[in-house]
Amino acid sequence: MKTKKLWLLFIAVMTISFSVLLYYGSEIYRKAPPIPEKVVTTNGTVLFTGQDIKDGQNVWQSLGGHQVGTVWGHGAYLAPDWSADWLHKEAVFILDKLAQQTEGVPYSQLSEEKQASLKITLQKELRKNTYDAGKNTITVSPLRAEAIAANSKFYAGLFTNAPELAGLRDAYSIPENSLKTPERVRLLNAFFFWISWSCVTERPGQDITYTNNWPAEELVANHPTGSMLLWTGFSVIILLAGIGLMVLYYARRREEAADSSPLPFSLKNEKQTPSQKATVKYFWIVSLLLLVQVVMGAITAHYGVEGQGFYKFPLADFLPYAVSRTWHVQIAIFWIATSWLATGLYYAPAISGVEPKYQRLGVNFLFISLLIIVVGSLIGEWLGVMQKLGFVQNFWFGHQGYEYVDLGRFWQIFLFVGLIIWVLLMGRAIWPVLKQKSESRNLLILFSISTVAIAAFYGAGLMWGRQTNLAIAEYWRWWVVHLWVEGFFEVFAAVVVAFLFVRLEIIKAATATTAVLFTTIIFLTGGILGTFHHLYFTGTPTAVMALGATFSALEVVPLVLMGFEAFDNLKISRSSKWIKAYKWPIYSFIAVAFWNLVGAGLLGFLINPPIALYYMQGLNTTAAHGHTALFGVYGMLGIGLMLFVLRDMNKDVVWKERWIKFAFWSINIGLAAMVLISVLPIGLSQAVASIQDGLWYARSAEFQQQPYIITLKWLRIIGDTIFAAGTVALVWFIFGLKGGWSIKKDN
Repeated sequence: MKTKKLWLLFIAVMTISFSVLLYYGSEIYRKAPPIPEKVVTTNGTVLFTGQDIKDGQNVWQSLGGHQVGTVWGHGAYLAPDWSADWLHKEAVFILDKLAQQTEGVPYSQLSEEKQASLKITLQKELRKNTYDAGKNTITVSPLRAEAIAANSKFYAGLFTNAPELAGLRDAYSIPENSLKTPERVRLLNAFFFWISWSCVTERPGQDITYTNNWPAEELVANHPTGSMLLWTGFSVIILLAGIGLMVLYYARRREEAADSSPLPFSLKNEKQTPSQKATVKYFWIVSLLLLVQVVMGAITAHYGVEGQGFYKFPLADFLPYAVSRTWHVQIAIFWIATSWLATGLYYAPAISGVEPKYQRLGVNFLFISLLIIVVGSLIGEWLGVMQKLGFVQNFWFGHQGYEYVDLGRFWQIFLFVGLIIWVLLMGRAIWPVLKQKSESRNLLILFSISTVAIAAFYGAGLMWGRQTNLAIAEYWRWWVVHLWVEGFFEVFAAVVVAFLFVRLEIIKAATATTAVLFTTIIFLTGGILGTFHHLYFTGTPTAVMALGATFSALEVVPLVLMGFEAFDNLKISRSSKWIKAYKWPIYSFIAVAFWNLVGAGLLGFLINPPIALYYMQGLNTTAAHGHTALFGVYGMLGIGLMLFVLRDMNKDVVWKERWIKFAFWSINIGLAAMVLISVLPIGLSQAVASIQDGLWYARSAEFQQQPYIITLKWLRIIGDTIFAAGTVALVWFIFGLKGGWSIKKDN
């Protein structure tokens, strides 16, 4: 296919996809679960105000938000899903109360016929939408008000110091007195009521709830909808059709590419510029952050079996679960992004052959800025979780509570400005060659587009405010997580890898351009609207589910061919003696292809279809996908790019392979063991429990504290230890390139 046609197709995909994404974004704004002015009983008693609910959302965020249990299925995997947990407790309370009123015994002692009758009464009570748009109020019965009061008392004890709940706090890794004042407890309960109300209240004129009948809860008739089954089946058909077409095209392209011979590329013998040399410290920080992230991951995983301690040491007093998990996730984003940014800064002058004036100063300034952002945001998150900040201060400098974008708004803006500076540094370096009509110009244009998009799409994280409706905040959050991390960083990485192979004279620039453009089009065709697969149950219309199911299936299509890519890269690593110097960077790209197929492809599609995610959202099946996709794909790509740059920085030396070989295999084997021996089996066990008894049970302490689940959690130490040993070896090797112990000495 000619390059011009590919560009037209690229523009069409971008235009149509973002038009649809923005249109349904406006629908999410319009149809989000309403936050009323007040919640009242039928006799006029005010239970909560709308401001209480909004402030309660801020209390939840200050606790760590998504890092303490989940809400609407998004967040951490240790404590309950608060929306499902509140709903189940509310339903059980009402059923017991009705049973006592009618029969004088608990609900569990009634006959099946009488239980069925009371469940119908309960469902009419809870599913009916009593929101009055004119008065902007939600009305509940006195009986439901009693259930709300009972739940509020329970959660007050859980988040403070009720002695009878000490064991449960330990199981959930929630420190005693996590909330310091009764007022904050009251506000948190208002927010918990609202997120649960959204899960069980039917949309006006429909027989499905605001969250599309999620979570599964038999007591309140939350069952899978017909739409879930329909779009699940359709997504499978789309996947199979897409795979067939992709394999056909790929087979043809491989035949066409077979006769191509490599062309010399002018960057092979370039000299390092001052700004290129200045990027080495970025990779030192990347290595240290990786090490810290692994330590935080080990602590976070251990809390799953010991609750508040680390081998009897009361670590949670200083570093609670919410902080360790926040840092584990946030530092992963930081080091991966830093590696990719530094790679761009290194190769931009190499691409153009021009070192702009003051480029080194800009590289150093950006480095210092990133350091301040990392340290400042991590400290702010700790202060927020430790309840040392007010609502406004926490929003700006503390913990926003949204997974992957936990850092305070000030640090978000600071990072956004840093990314703009990075775009300017990149642009001024490649502009001279971008103006020329060269063979690689189209590849450079795509490189520039992806560079600008990385900065622009992080800006989506500034689109919500301190008290924005959660459904709307989730929409924009996934713009950052999906479109920024899984979208245009992916495009940027594909272009950079193509440049590296062109630079090594392995492929022609024209061939690389066509391949990258086509891959980008295929990826973004599914990837942009595939964002919606994260939003099935976050207070969005049914159309979001239809689009998310269809296009997330297309995301998997290019991933099924990762085996071919891995094989091609393996052949490249063995093609000539001088290319073998780049063996470990190329092996890292082989690992990326493998984890793309397994982590993003197989484990991703395991949970992405609507009916699967309906039962699995918020379970360890998501963690299995998250670890293998985030670290396996993006982490290994970050490591591969780092090794490529470090290899280029001194081409004359010979690396000692002992430590890097051990690191590569230990990291990948450890990641596989961690998932296969522990995380995935726990997730599948939870999925069975979710299907049989409901999400509330799959996430409960009762389920999580079963002996076989505890054993599976302990077994994770095998994979974690292997993985950690590989990480230490990698860091030792990287610093050894500077210290000399990773380089063979001349005799």
